Amino acid sequence: MNQSAEAPSSRSANGGSPAAAPVPAGTATPGQRALAWAHTARFLTTASKLDQLPPPALPEVAFVGRSNAGKSTAINTLANQRRLAYASKTPGRTQHINLFDVGPQDAPNLHWADLPGYGYAAVARGAKLRWQQVMADYLSHRHALAGIVMMVDSRHGFTTLDKQLLEFVAPRVGRGEVKLLVLLTKADKLNRSEQIKAISNAGQVLGETATDHADISLVLFSALARMGVEDAALVLHGWVTAPPVHTGEVAEAGAGLAATSAPSPAAVAEAPAPASPDDAPPLSPV
Repeated sequence: MNQSAEAPSSRSANGGSPAAAPVPAGTATPGQRALAWAHTARFLTTASKLDQLPPPALPEVAFVGRSNAGKSTAINTLANQRRLAYASKTPGRTQHINLFDVGPQDAPNLHWADLPGYGYAAVARGAKLRWQQVMADYLSHRHALAGIVMMVDSRHGFTTLDKQLLEFVAPRVGRGEVKLLVLLTKADKLNRSEQIKAISNAGQVLGETATDHADISLVLFSALARMGVEDAALVLHGWVTAPPVHTGEVAEAGAGLAATSAPSPAAVAEAPAPASPDDAPPLSPV
């Protein structure tokens, strides 16, 4: 994977990882350009309700996922910063929508929106319903929403709650209004055959959402191993630099794995996850 070199003495504005050294003009690969663009992410504002967000002046990409799926870590890894997105030691504590500018300092071209996680059983029911209603309102009513990055733990695949969220956004994705990128996180914990199986099972689930107008991508991702980081950056950068190409198919990438054909329909085995009747977010299809 091609990455730009780091300057040891240079620190990011958010106190995180060293800033990447600029790549000489005309020599950068598409992946390097996408990573350099992602590294410009910086905090804009936070809101606990939809009406507290700024007017939708730019397209927005929402990051969503179970509270322990590695959402904040994925954002920080893509941005090459340690503390851009808050990663609590207790999953499920993010209560707000956090917006980040991405792109040139004087002319950002995209907002990233970090939404509250869902499905953490230890959070009080009232707080859980309130946070998840904020997420539902954003996903169904925010006109600026142009894409969704969904984190799914590669070891467990799509859980019941993940499938419920996917069903909720499926109408907008199916109509081509909103693009979808699924990151199969923590993929470094799987061996190669398990990674191939995870891709195949996830592609099978996403195939039910694919239409002639849908733009859906699937990437094996590991922040620890830097797996799929460039692939994810390329997808996100492509959303703001290229016209949409709707194939009705799920694009698969990551860790050098070739796209695999989906097997015959079969139930996807899911590892047990902390759950209770209160875990389900109050979502219904748009």
